[in-house]
Amino acid sequence: MTLKLGARRIGPGEPVFVIAEACDNHLGSLEVAKTMVRMAKLAGADAIKFQHHLPDEEMLPEVPRSANFDEDQPLYEFLKRHALTLDAHRVLKGYCESLGILYLCTPFSYRAAQELQGLGVVAFKIGSGEMTDLPSLRRIAAFGKPMLLSTGMSTLEEIDETIHALTQAEATFGLLHCVSEYPPRYDDMNLGVITLLKQRYPHLVIGHSDHTPDLYTAFAAVALGASIIEKHVTLDTLQRGPDQAVSIDMMALKTLVDGIRKIERSLGCVKQVHALERPIRAWAFRSVVSTRPLAAGERITNDAVWTKRPGTGIPAKQLPELIGKRVKRNLPANTLLSWNDLE
Repeated sequence: MTLKLGARRIGPGEPVFVIAEACDNHLGSLEVAKTMVRMAKLAGADAIKFQHHLPDEEMLPEVPRSANFDEDQPLYEFLKRHALTLDAHRVLKGYCESLGILYLCTPFSYRAAQELQGLGVVAFKIGSGEMTDLPSLRRIAAFGKPMLLSTGMSTLEEIDETIHALTQAEATFGLLHCVSEYPPRYDDMNLGVITLLKQRYPHLVIGHSDHTPDLYTAFAAVALGASIIEKHVTLDTLQRGPDQAVSIDMMALKTLVDGIRKIERSLGCVKQVHALERPIRAWAFRSVVSTRPLAAGERITNDAVWTKRPGTGIPAKQLPELIGKRVKRNLPANTLLSWNDLE
C-alpha cells in the first residue's frame, strides 16, 4: 500500500517522507514562515507543514491550558494573535511550489479544512486532537484528498473506530504513531507500536510524528519501518512558544534528513560478501600455517600446524584434513601451507 502526495509516492520501498512541522513557531509572521520554508528545503525535507487555526471554530475561549504551552496567555488568545491568515497560507503554498517543497497544512476544524480545500492542497494532515472527531473526519474525507492522521492520546480501539469510519467513507489515508507529550518521556515512546500498527493495518502506510527534542527516536522509527517522519522545527530553539520544547532547529533538521537517508540505504536484508569486503577478507581470514619446521616426508601432527592470517592459503576450517598427510619438502616454521606442499 502506498500514498501519493503530489508527485511523491510514499510507503514501503519508497524513500522516507520527511515533514518539517513549522507549527506556530513563525508567531504569525509571514516572512519568518517563508524563511522556514527556505531553510526546510535546504535541509532536505520533502514537505513543510503549517497549521490553519480558526480559534472560534476549534475551541471555547476558556479551554484549559496545556502543560506544554510556554506562554502567559491562553491558547485561544495566542492563536487569535499569531495564527496565519488564509491569505498567508495562499502565499506560502505558492512559495513552496516555487522552491520545490511540498506545502502541507493541518486544519483544526472542518471550516479550516474547507478553506484549505479552496487553496488546492494535495492532502490534509490531521492532528492527534482531531483523530476521534469522526463527524469532521467524514466531512474532510469527502474532499477526496489523502489524509495523514496522528494517533497520539488514542487507544487501539479508537484507532480502529477511526479507520472503520474513514474506510466506510472511501478515504485514502495513513497513520502516524505519536505520543502527545511535549516533550515525551522516552519510557512512553513505545516505538514498537510502529511495528504493531504495520501488522494490525497492513493495508495502510504507517509513519511516526516525533515530539522529542532530539533525533534518536526518529532514527529508530525509520529502522522500524516508518514511511513518514514528522518533526517540529523552529529557526531558534530559544524562542518561546507552544512548541518550543519539542522543536529542533534547521541544522538539526538537516542532520535528521541526512541520517534518515543513510539509515534507509542501510536496511537491506541480503547477506553476501560485498566487493569492498573481498580485499579485507583476503588478509583478515585465517589459513593453515606450520608452527615448527617440517622435514620432507614428515607426517603432519596436531602440534605442527595452526591458523594465522592471511586468508590466502588453505582455509582454517580445513585444518583437520591436513593431519596425517606428508609434506613434500622441507618447510620452515610459519609457512603458509598450500595443497601443493602435501602428498
